[in-house]
Amino acid sequence: MERIRELIETKQYRLLRDELPETNVADIAAAMEEMESSEMLTVFRFLPKDMAADVFAYLPLEHQQTIISALSDREAASIIDDLMADDAADLLEEMPANVVKRLLANARPDTRRDVNLLLMYPEDSAGSIMTVEYVDLKAESTVQDAIAKIRRTGIDKETIDTCYVVDAGRRLIGTVTLRRLLLAPDGETIGSIMRGKAVSVHTLTDQEEVSRKFQKYDFTSMPVVDNENRLVGIITVDDIVDILQEEATEDIEKMAAIVPGDKPYLKTGIIETWKKRIPWLLFLMISATFTGRIIASFEDALSTCTVLTIFIPMLMDTGGNAGSQASVTIIRGLSLKEIRFRDLFRVVWKETRVAVLCGATLAAANFVKMMMIDGVGTQVALVVCATLIITVFCSKIVGCVLPMMADRLGFDPAVMASPFITTIVDALSLLVYFQCATAMLHI
Repeated sequence: MERIRELIETKQYRLLRDELPETNVADIAAAMEEMESSEMLTVFRFLPKDMAADVFAYLPLEHQQTIISALSDREAASIIDDLMADDAADLLEEMPANVVKRLLANARPDTRRDVNLLLMYPEDSAGSIMTVEYVDLKAESTVQDAIAKIRRTGIDKETIDTCYVVDAGRRLIGTVTLRRLLLAPDGETIGSIMRGKAVSVHTLTDQEEVSRKFQKYDFTSMPVVDNENRLVGIITVDDIVDILQEEATEDIEKMAAIVPGDKPYLKTGIIETWKKRIPWLLFLMISATFTGRIIASFEDALSTCTVLTIFIPMLMDTGGNAGSQASVTIIRGLSLKEIRFRDLFRVVWKETRVAVLCGATLAAANFVKMMMIDGVGTQVALVVCATLIITVFCSKIVGCVLPMMADRLGFDPAVMASPFITTIVDALSLLVYFQCATAMLHI
């Protein structure tokens, strides 16, 4: 990467032209990401034709758009033709309609057909992320014929590690790996060595469900079928890695009370960032006013025993943290399908026991600290410790139940994460605190 930048800065273009073919395409793309637009275009124009599309596919979408916009229609269409269909569809989906129309008009007919097919599927579905470049074989073909076909067409395919066996109606009937093909006798038929009952996904299956199937079966590629079980494409593991990153980022943003976005942080404008953050901040601010109302309603009790005020932040923070621990654990379990709604009572029973242990430990440690360091009375210490136990218990129950209820109702459980849980638990902890104080201190 540094070598490429050095050659660009010193204008040693002849050396750059010689060294680019010997450099890994992913490294070239990484170096181009750090360059100004003019430098990036210079490097791209020096790339050999057979490398240009590979490097282009590794670049982020905004860099791809910059390059496409700088090329002539014929040059841009050539890049589109050389891309895998799914990569081309991802690029064109984000470009203005007039640009897409112009590019497709100059592209090959088969490219137009494949891209239009992929663009018609809903976003985030299996059909939208699949590629149509795969090897399909007939059950009656011999191993020798199959290997000859792979040699003839494999150069243009996304992967040849697994080949898909279809019948005369293009219905998926099995799979056969390249390893099995190479080890089988030449005269053997594909039908006799294939593995039947292939695991597949439907074109409308959500991409998150697709990623879970990849994790379950440890596949490197998976076939995509339509309503009639006809093979229409495949999804490869490199796309799944991107989806896992995208879904994890989305969940993290939701758990932090941020409206999910699809741009990197430094590429997101200030106004756009504000729009993503302000809705939940407004909602949480308004909901937090209930906390103030609770404190105001117990103003007389606080004026009678002002020392109680000191421990309010500690109780609220502890409750919020306890609820967050439970909610994050449950949300992750729901996301991985390790937990389902039918497990609600098992989850509550487990969190109940954990809450008792955590609450008792925190209360004991806090009691010692209050007596030895804070120097408060025994009754006040008992009020605070009793509140701790009840608050931790309530927090963990709320933290585990709300995400499971949200998931049951069809909402994303990640929404019921730290900020939302904390707001609820803050109000609960104050109610418990003042009720305990009123009952035990008679104020």
